[in-house]
Amino acid sequence: MKNFLLLGLLFLLTKSFGQSETDLIKECIANYINGTSYNQPKLIQKAFYSDANLYLDNKNSELWIVPAKQYQSWYENKKEGEFNGRIGNLISLEQINTIASAKVEILFPQNNMKYIDLFLLKKIEGSWKIISKAATKDTQTNKVVGDKILFVVSNAAYYGNSKLPTGNSFSELVNAYNTFKKEGFTVEFVSPMGGSIPLSYINPKDPLIIEYLYDSEFMYKLKNTYKPSEINSNNFKAVHYIGGGSAMFGVPENKDIQKISMQIYEDNDGIISSVCHGTAGIVNLKTKNGNYLFKNKVVSGYPDSFEKKDAEYFKHFPFLIQKTLENRGATFKFSPRNNSHVEVDGNLITGQNYLSSAGVALKIIENLKKRN
Repeated sequence: MKNFLLLGLLFLLTKSFGQSETDLIKECIANYINGTSYNQPKLIQKAFYSDANLYLDNKNSELWIVPAKQYQSWYENKKEGEFNGRIGNLISLEQINTIASAKVEILFPQNNMKYIDLFLLKKIEGSWKIISKAATKDTQTNKVVGDKILFVVSNAAYYGNSKLPTGNSFSELVNAYNTFKKEGFTVEFVSPMGGSIPLSYINPKDPLIIEYLYDSEFMYKLKNTYKPSEINSNNFKAVHYIGGGSAMFGVPENKDIQKISMQIYEDNDGIISSVCHGTAGIVNLKTKNGNYLFKNKVVSGYPDSFEKKDAEYFKHFPFLIQKTLENRGATFKFSPRNNSHVEVDGNLITGQNYLSSAGVALKIIENLKKRN
């Protein structure tokens, strides 16, 4: 059953629409988001078709129709380029030929409010334009923080050059993501190549797993992970490395992801975290002074002694996590099998296994809330 689900998800996540058209649509949505967040009416004008309408709510009417030109004018008397507290995030996008639909969340952390925008777009004379927008307040969201967490995942579908399938731990993804989401945080995903990622460790008897398997917004994010070049490190408060067999390949040696992580850690005073085999992702991280991030720090992850040394998959591991960390100055701690174990050493937070995923996320949240 698990193998069937994994193969089905690999097929689902591998299918994608034309990348070039997707980029153009995202650019149109970005013009809308940046225009409304930074008081730039020219970007808003660029995003909308000239005769487009917005269908909004207000206290006097269930349907308030606002022409795009009038909407644009709302931002003309404000200080251009100044952030106004409005945070927009693209949640999902679907394109068929010359039409597309998109869903965007608009966050107002200072007021603890969240709105949902639904867009219809059409390619007109070679350019993508928003031809209509409908918006409403999300009354089901209780917490709106606005802070972003960056999940690092892998594109590796096999152990090294073998034909042994592997993937990112769906359990670790779900338990961490759900914990952050409940507390009002926004999570984005980056992988070495961007796009779809393989999944593993899918328990069909776990209600939370099943809930997220059918969560279209969550699955959209896994199908459309960002490339490192698309990530602005200034937007994130923490990095979280996801485990699973995939984590051993592609991620640890990726210089661009290393740079993003250390910029968040050093320039943003952010947090670096990992769980299980995800800890492989931190073994090459170095600070600006040339020391390993984890030197003289306590870390956790999947212990070398727990690996099946006689298993075929183990022959393809490029290195051992615990041994590598210890040789480079870390103190590695863990608990007996099937126990949660979380280590916090300053802004480095690590966990032993999938059972530690929620615990690591909670420690990150606790750390960030103390700052706020």
